[in-house]
Amino acid sequence: MTDTPAYEPPKVWTWNKESGGRFASINRPIAGPTHDKELPVGRHPLQLYSLATPNGVKVTVMLEELLAAGHKGAEYDAWLIKIDGNQFGSGFVAVNPNSKIPALMDRSGPEPIRVFESGSILVYLAEKFGAFLPTDIKRRAETFSWLFWQMGSAPYLGGGFGHFYAYAPTKIEYAIDRFAMEVKRQLDVLDRRLADNEYLAGDVYTIADMAVWPWYGGLAKGLLYGGGEFLSVQDYKNVQRWTDAIAARPAVKRGRMVNRTWGEPSSQLHERHDASDFETKTQDKVEQAAS
Repeated sequence: MTDTPAYEPPKVWTWNKESGGRFASINRPIAGPTHDKELPVGRHPLQLYSLATPNGVKVTVMLEELLAAGHKGAEYDAWLIKIDGNQFGSGFVAVNPNSKIPALMDRSGPEPIRVFESGSILVYLAEKFGAFLPTDIKRRAETFSWLFWQMGSAPYLGGGFGHFYAYAPTKIEYAIDRFAMEVKRQLDVLDRRLADNEYLAGDVYTIADMAVWPWYGGLAKGLLYGGGEFLSVQDYKNVQRWTDAIAARPAVKRGRMVNRTWGEPSSQLHERHDASDFETKTQDKVEQAAS
């Protein structure tokens, strides 16, 4: 059941070599900054420091949905933070001591307010603007349940299945089987919920959908880890229907582009500082202007 020799853990673990894999060079067992680097600040009330990973997309989708709903106070600057060591700069660590994207600074009041962890940012913005979080106690409870389901489940998808299937230096059958089983169980949980409900909280689109869609919608379309066929994602028909419906929303299309640095150049907006940037500053336009 294993592709590697038996491993006997030492009595006390020490960090004496890189773990291997795609992100080995930035993994370390300690927190805190590695270098001094202040964060830029734009002209809008909300300053987002992020990258278009699934966790980052949650927040840019939320911000674009707020703007589409008419909340002008949700205008924002989105600054690109590549996870190649930039997350350990002193300015970013001051906003998020966990050194993970996304991180938000709200400068709309007399004192800046920092908010980190994607789920926390979604709740903060929903409460700040009174949007995408139902006031009805039953729907509100359902929204929070699915939001926290995502926060607890995604590590099995990303750090578990994604790591061992796509990023680990060696393929370990036991690890891949263990996490593939769990991810398929999670997809089944979603599929059963969406069989009788348009959205996760019922008949209303909420921050729960915004949190779950970048992870499990991306997985359902084979966009994460190259694992779609391996996991038979096409079998989860209700997840597919829900994924397509959310992907068609104009604000979601815009939110998915922000801080994106891969894929078709027309789908990449490395930084977002104005609504017009979607028309004038996507990477294909930038490259065309430079040539």
